[in-house]
Amino acid sequence: MAKKGKIVSYFFLIILIAAGLVGWWFYNNYFKAGVKLNKDYEFLYIQSAYDINDVIYELKDKKIIIEDEKFEWLAKKMDLDKNIHPGKYRILNGMSNRQIINLIKYNKQEKVKLTFNFQIHNLEEFYEYIDDKIELESDALEAYFNDEEKLKRDFNLPRQAAFGAIIPKTYEVSWAITLPDFINELKASYNNFWTKEKIKKATENTGLSVSEVITLASIVQCESSITSEQQKIAGVYLNRIKKDMLLQADPTLVFANKIWGAKRVYDKDKEIDSPYNTYKYKGLPPGPLCLVFPPALNSVIDYTKHRYLFFCAKPELNGYSNFSVTYDEHMKCARNYQQTMSRKGIK
Repeated sequence: MAKKGKIVSYFFLIILIAAGLVGWWFYNNYFKAGVKLNKDYEFLYIQSAYDINDVIYELKDKKIIIEDEKFEWLAKKMDLDKNIHPGKYRILNGMSNRQIINLIKYNKQEKVKLTFNFQIHNLEEFYEYIDDKIELESDALEAYFNDEEKLKRDFNLPRQAAFGAIIPKTYEVSWAITLPDFINELKASYNNFWTKEKIKKATENTGLSVSEVITLASIVQCESSITSEQQKIAGVYLNRIKKDMLLQADPTLVFANKIWGAKRVYDKDKEIDSPYNTYKYKGLPPGPLCLVFPPALNSVIDYTKHRYLFFCAKPELNGYSNFSVTYDEHMKCARNYQQTMSRKGIK
């Protein structure tokens, strides 16, 4: 009996060793096997319509995995085919197959940062920027911003003022974000600023609609980055609107002529026949000239009340302006400014 017991013990020991060897082999060949990159990491982009075969193709195409059959076997064992989340994933050098699968299965994707600021001059450039950064197609985005009904519903803005729906800042979104979710991101930032109380204050203080406040704020922002100056400049333009005068705002000429970054405008720039040319057409232009930051919006809402109808940058070029009630006073200031610009060779 003792001898028979020893045989049984040896038999079970052999089975355990064999099972251990098989497990070790599976671990090294299926679980542990993984990434061997020539760099620290590689990005994997999983599109919205991808299935398990598409994911494996992308991983192999980027040389993230070598033996796709082993990866596929483990991926199906871990139910990855039922848990594929579109997005952008950072695959680190040395990751195991299991780690890659868990990264996708549990949606541990890397967010994309979208920074909207002065580098975007109009909606066309906005569409191009989005098209370059995330999966969302620019055609779908353009169709939305051309839809008068949707803009009215979501932002209460007319189509020509659609650029004003975008509050400039850095947004963190999924690379595979859908159009409705992207619009909701924009709406959240927009509504965070344009509360019912802010809308009431803006319209009562200025006598303008929200879209007009945004448009005026874009002009004011282009004129100065100093809050106190923005408030005084806003007061000048509102005084001119009340007197039915041409705004004659140089930033509108920069926008109409697409001379981004111009330090000066010339008489030839005033010849363009554009609704944005406030030297030709009275009132505010159809929409904003740029993405408008909240401080500029607040500067218009809380504008400084005064009698000035003109302003011109000071010859010291320190960001401040000289303000005038009469045209003659203004021309004296303008000549001093122009002489300084010419002397410094600023064109």
